Amino acid sequence: MPADLSGTWTLLSSDNFEGYMLALGIDFATRKIAKLLKPQKVIEQNGDSFTIHTNSSLRNYFVKFKVGEEFDEDNRGLDNRKCKEMFCEGQVCKQTFQRA
Repeated sequence: MPADLSGTWTLLSSDNFEGYMLALGIDFATRKIAKLLKPQKVIEQNGDSFTIHTNSSLRNYFVKFKVGEEFDEDNRGLDNRKCKEMFCEGQVCKQTFQRA
C-alpha cells in the first residue's frame, strides 16, 4: 500500500514547465498564465484509492484513480488532452495522450 499522501499540498516550484507545455502545443497566452500559477492539491486517500482536487485561479479539476488500474483523465480546459494513465506505487507506469 502506498504511503498516506492525504492532505493539502501547495506547489513550490516546477522545472521546465513552459517547455513541457510548449511540447504539448499549448498556446502562448495559456503558457504564460499557467507558469504564474501555484496550484493547491487536496489529496484524499483511502488505501490504494485516490481523489486529487487541483485548485488554482485559472481552473479547478479533480481526478479519481486506484493504484495499478488504468483510468481516463480529461484535461479539457487545461491543455485539452485526453489521457489514459496508470499509477503504480511510487511512479507513473503509463500515460497515453490524445489531443481532443
